[in-house]
Amino acid sequence: MNRHILYQDLFGGHDPELLAKWQKATVGIAGAGGLGSNVALALTRAGVGKLIIADFDVVATTNLNRQQYFLEQVGRLKVEALKETLGRSNPFVEVITCPERITPFNLAQFYGSADILIEAFDLAEEKQMLIETWQALYPDRYIIAASGLAGVGKNELIHTERFGRLFIIGDGVSELTEGISPISARVAVVANMQANLCLELLARLEVL
Repeated sequence: MNRHILYQDLFGGHDPELLAKWQKATVGIAGAGGLGSNVALALTRAGVGKLIIADFDVVATTNLNRQQYFLEQVGRLKVEALKETLGRSNPFVEVITCPERITPFNLAQFYGSADILIEAFDLAEEKQMLIETWQALYPDRYIIAASGLAGVGKNELIHTERFGRLFIIGDGVSELTEGISPISARVAVVANMQANLCLELLARLEVL
């Protein structure tokens, strides 16, 4: 298909002013699991121009019940498999992959050009490290985190809290304990709320 026609088919229904801002934007996503893969797909389909995704893990069959991967991708690096999937949805997106663990020492190297960072880690200590390092390096830039998404139902408990340039989305309570696992629907709800807030914030920003 002609690329101009494809572009119009994909994004012709968007508000042109919003689309122009989203296409100029660079969004960092820390983690490519349940949250990160769903956030990445939502932003790609909205028309965000550039994503930077870091994750050192590989796709496992246990990921397929809630993450945006497929059986034929099992064993591959998540960031590379996700880049392939995103390109199948929107060939105009630029995806920078970083198949490494994020630390306080390489965060700026990976995400220094990002307008907004989305936290999509599993472990509380990694979440804290990411938030604290980002805020120390870039106090004027937004970070959107998640906390409390295990289980099913209880939609009314999922909400957004704001602490300056930090936003936290989830119920803030549920933890991954025995018998309570991350279920695709609730993970996707939080991920899409992260993506939706990101798009709203980008609409207000003069991107880098």
